[in-house]
Amino acid sequence: MHAKTDKLIQIVLIVVLFGGWEAGVASGLIDPFFFPAPSGIARQMWTWLSDTSFYQHVYITLTETALGYLIGTALGVAGGVWLGLSRRSARILDPFIKGFNAIPRVVLAPIFVLWLGLGLWSKVALAVTLVFFTTFFNAMQGVREVNPTVLANARILGAGRGDLLRHVYFPAAASWILSSLRTSVGFAVVGAIIGEYLGASAGLGYLIAQAEGNFNAVGVFAGIIILAAFVLIIDALLDIVENRVITWRPNAQQGATS
Repeated sequence: MHAKTDKLIQIVLIVVLFGGWEAGVASGLIDPFFFPAPSGIARQMWTWLSDTSFYQHVYITLTETALGYLIGTALGVAGGVWLGLSRRSARILDPFIKGFNAIPRVVLAPIFVLWLGLGLWSKVALAVTLVFFTTFFNAMQGVREVNPTVLANARILGAGRGDLLRHVYFPAAASWILSSLRTSVGFAVVGAIIGEYLGASAGLGYLIAQAEGNFNAVGVFAGIIILAAFVLIIDALLDIVENRVITWRPNAQQGATS
């Protein structure tokens, strides 16, 4: 019952927001140059979605995002687990990690363009740097949060290092890692889009930058909404994976309705 009410409230909020926005533009209270009417944005989105060439831009951005996300996640989890288990290595590398993490990622974008060119891999590299540290710190903290009593009992039962990783460390760090995966999706998209802003001939970031250069607010808003929908779809897929992997966790909806 509560879930249906919440959905109804969400629908009402959307109707009020966009309806008020549309009415404000129609009445002249909102300047359409800066905030175009939602109907105009919807028409622009339909124009793009009905054009087959638009999906080439989506494919390029999706490829950059997926590669940056997967590579950054793999490196972040591997590095986090390693330094979570090896305290000495963590102490040695700590100043280097903190120093690199302090560098604004946008500053690295021109360097990646110089090294890797204007093609796909400069965008992927930027996305990797954004995703890496999010998963890295979460994986390291998750490994360090393992209950020492559980570790001691597993060792008494004869568990080796591989068994501990598989049956103790990874399950304990799963919540930390999966929570970072949600945040990393947005960072991977940001990396791809920033890279396309700096130099590209295709991609959603290229379309938004082109619209911005022509002072076309309709195209900018349409691109932003499509990107938001893009991230929400990926987040929904991650939610399905999370519910399947962490089967012991109580269902959040059940807890809310109880």
